Formats: sequence, structure tokens, C-alpha cells
Amino acid sequence: MIAAIKPAGSNTRGLLAYLYSLDTHDQHFDPHIVAAFATLGMPDPGRNENATLTQLARHLDEPVHLRNSEFGKKVTDHVWHCPVRAAPEDRHLSDAEWGEIAQRIVEAAGIAPPGDDLACRWIAVRHADDHIHILATTVREDGRRPKLHDSGIRVGDACRRIEKDYGLRQLEKGDRTGTRAPTQAEMHKAARLGWEQTSRRWLEDRVRAAIPHVTDTEELLAYLAADDIAVKPRRGPSGDLLGYALGRPGDLNKDGEQIFHPGGKLAPDLTLPKLRARLETTRPEEHPTARRTHPTTAWHQAVDTLDDLPHGLADDAHAQAHITALGELIEATAQKAPTHLQAELRAASRAFARAQRSQIRAEHHAAHTLRTAARDIAHAATGPDGSALAALVAALVWAAIIAGRWHEAKGHAHQADAAHQAVQHLQAAADQALEPQLAALEHRRPREPARRVLARDIHAAVPDHADRILTDPSWPALATVLTDAEARGHHPQQLLREAAAQRELTTARQPARVLITRIQHTARNPVANRRAEAARSRTTQTLFPPRTPLANGPLLTKAPTTPTGPRPRRR
Repeated sequence: MIAAIKPAGSNTRGLLAYLYSLDTHDQHFDPHIVAAFATLGMPDPGRNENATLTQLARHLDEPVHLRNSEFGKKVTDHVWHCPVRAAPEDRHLSDAEWGEIAQRIVEAAGIAPPGDDLACRWIAVRHADDHIHILATTVREDGRRPKLHDSGIRVGDACRRIEKDYGLRQLEKGDRTGTRAPTQAEMHKAARLGWEQTSRRWLEDRVRAAIPHVTDTEELLAYLAADDIAVKPRRGPSGDLLGYALGRPGDLNKDGEQIFHPGGKLAPDLTLPKLRARLETTRPEEHPTARRTHPTTAWHQAVDTLDDLPHGLADDAHAQAHITALGELIEATAQKAPTHLQAELRAASRAFARAQRSQIRAEHHAAHTLRTAARDIAHAATGPDGSALAALVAALVWAAIIAGRWHEAKGHAHQADAAHQAVQHLQAAADQALEPQLAALEHRRPREPARRVLARDIHAAVPDHADRILTDPSWPALATVLTDAEARGHHPQQLLREAAAQRELTTARQPARVLITRIQHTARNPVANRRAEAARSRTTQTLFPPRTPLANGPLLTKAPTTPTGPRPRRR
């Protein structure tokens, strides 16, 4: 059960008009009062044809008008609105049950404390099977204002108890790190303008997409402004940045003025202080593009960095920092991936945004390496090749699984669920990324005798998972990868053991595919020829012999012997 307290309003009559409207689009079919502060003399336009919305509004606003007439400063934010909705799979609740639920919620919120005869006036209107709306005017009968600080937390706790008492779907307790749900007005405006997202959600996505590209908050605002987003910085007398607000192009108020949303209203982790701590404590020493020598280096380095992720989760503050940076890496990968993978990767990035924040304060400097990998990919001039992309996305799958397990161990239910959703999208992207390579690898599968030898290697290296690997449809492709690696000088058993140590195979849906991406990444470079290395070493020692000291004299150098290799080139 979800109770979403809306921002305070000033028009009681206007809200009642919405609650009593017969609108099939919003599922308004039979609006009527199921509970109220008083039952006698309550005008209910849904059950009494002689009652009007104006009468009901005046009845609720009476303490407000009385206070406004006695005090010079009028109360204008007196309308408290809280929709309460059951889960789709919950049973049908009667009017009496909804009335009891409404009573418990206004008591928990502080609107009408138990036994308080001078509490605020309120009603609960039901106009659909699965939800009610509670409307209250926040001036008590004695003219005082109710204490509503942290009312959302108390109402949430009451909903958890209501779910248990009424046998409804039980949700996890909130931790004040979630984003605000869009209002009805925001959703209606987005639909009217043909937008797929509300302005706040659209702006949140744009900020998260910009973070991997910048190194401080000033650069972030400049990057957003260059993306045609309206930026409204708040500065002190010295010019220092104190806050910011953003506006979506075309999002105007009734006077044609740009509507701005403060960063903290977009998401709890997008306030200026939190962005500053996240960005400016991990500024790289040089421009990201200066560190690369090959187009795919950034992608392989990101995989190597993710391999160290489990070591960064030992400390809570470090773990939260690494998980936050992991979200930036997922976002950067989504931006640079081929078009056919971007939908799943962007969905994974949006889902993982909830897993990036918790009540644990992050030590962001601890995730410098992972954040640098995200920035390198964001600044990459070209995309990755097929094997590098498949390896990175597969590594992101495992990293998101590890992040979800950490959140579960800490009791972060919402974050763990978000990580699980991200894993599903990442897994779909990993399958798509690897699919083109599988056909080519299977076409080059080694002959049956060679596959039998490789099968023995698998039994020797990973005996607990050998049967699942050999029955995996991708086993022929894995045999090709092992054959290619062996041709470069690698030992198949050693590669298999290393791959299984980096990514446990018990939870893998298709272990052969996991091993393919891991081994392609590990064995991408050939192993040096030991005989050739030994020959070069002998030649070096002959041409440049070690200097030997005498007992009481200067260091002397042994005379060089005639080299067996080619003569050194003259400089």
C-alpha cells in the first residue's frame, strides 16, 4: 500500500472538483466519502444530490477562514492531500475497511491525533476500487497548525502495519533516498505535450548522462547548458556556486515563463553538495584521452577495474562509492555502445540509479579508478570491438550482481531490487552483444579429438561445473576460444581456473558464455616465447656484461666476447 503525500495546496474547492469528477481516464466512477472527521452534518455530493462541492469546501475550510479573520497573515498552504493506493494484486477492500485505513493514516500523519477533539478537519473520498484520497485542511479547531514534520515517514510506517493487519502485499520500508513520484499535473502535462517522461525525470536522466563527461560542478552546468537545458545557478556575493536549478525546453508556466527544478528535487543524490563531493574529489590529473594508445584500451581497462570491485566492498563507505561509480560506468557504456544495445543498457542505467544511493555516506575518492574508467569510455573517440564490448557488458552483469548482494546484506531492500532489475537488462544486452560472435566461433569449432582434450581440461580445471559447461549450447564456441588462446601460448586449464575465480559460475545461466567473454579478455594478448626471451637475455648479458669490483680498486668491466646474435646497430 502506497500513501503519497502531495505538496500543500491552497484551493480546497478545486481539489474537491477533481475528486468528485466522473472521469473514466482517471478511473473516477462512484466518488463518495468513506470516512471523515465527523459524520453528522457532512455534505457528501456523491451521496446527497442536494449537497454541493462549494458547501463541502466551506465546511472543511471553516477553521481556516476563522484563523484568517483573526490574524493579519493569511494561511494559503492549508490543503493536505494524500492518495492511498493498494497493490494491483490485493483483494477488494470495502468502504468500511478503507474508512478504517484512512483513520489510521490521518492519526499517524498528525492531522487528527487519537482522542484530539480539536484536530484538523478531513475527509476520505473513494472514487475507484483500489484507492482513496484523503483531503484535510491544516488548521485545527483552536486555530493552531498541526505538527506535520516527518509525516511521510510516520505514514509509511503506518502503511506497513496496515498491510500486515489486512493481509495485503507487504512493501519494504522507505529510507528517504528515493525520488519523488510524479504528480498528476506533471503526468497530464507530459501527456498533453507528447512527452514520454515528466520534466523532472527527463532532467534527472540528462544530469546522470552528463556526470561521466565532467570533472566538477561548474563544468557540469556548462555541459548541460550546451545541451540546450536551461540552467539557473545560485551564487553568493563572491561568485561561488551555492545551488542550481534546471529547466526543460518548452516546460513553461501559465505566464509563459520557464519552469525550473532544483537539483535536490530531481533526486536526493543530485544536490550541489553531493555532486561536488562526487565529482571534485576524484578529478583526474590529465585529460582522459591522453592515457589511451589503442581504441579498445579503455574498454579492456574498465573490465580490469571491475575485476577488483569485490575488494572495494570490504568497507561500507568505500562500497557505496564503488557502487555509485559503477552506475556512471553503466551510463557511459550505454552512451558509447552500438545502437542495437542502447535500449537495454539505458534501461539498466535508469534502474541502477536507485541502487547508487543509500543512507551510507560514500568516500568517493576510494572509487577514483572506477570513475576514471567511466570517464575514459565517455571520452572514447570510437566504440569497442565485438569481444571488448561483450567482455565489458558481461563484467557489468557480474558487478551489478555483487552490488545487489551487498545491498541485500545491508538490508537495503529498494536498492537490492533496483540492482536486480539492472541485472536483467544488462543480461539481455550481454546476450545481444555476444550473439554475433557465437556464430563465427561455432563455425570454426575444433575437431572432435581436440574437443575431447579440451573437455578433459574443463573437468580438471572446474570439476564442479564441467557437466553444465559441456552441455551448454555455447560449448563449441568456447572450445574455439580455448583453441585460439592455446595457439597464443596460453594454457587452457589455467585460463579456466582464472575465469572461474573472477566470476563464480553457480549463478550463471549459461556458464560457457561467461567463460567465453572472460577468456577472450584474459587471453587477448599472446604469451611471450620463453626460448626467444632466454636467447634475448643471453645476448644482452654478453653485449653488456656486469661490472665486477676489485678488492682495493675501481670497478672493472669484463671484456665482451663475440656475440652470437646480430650485431648491434650503430647510433
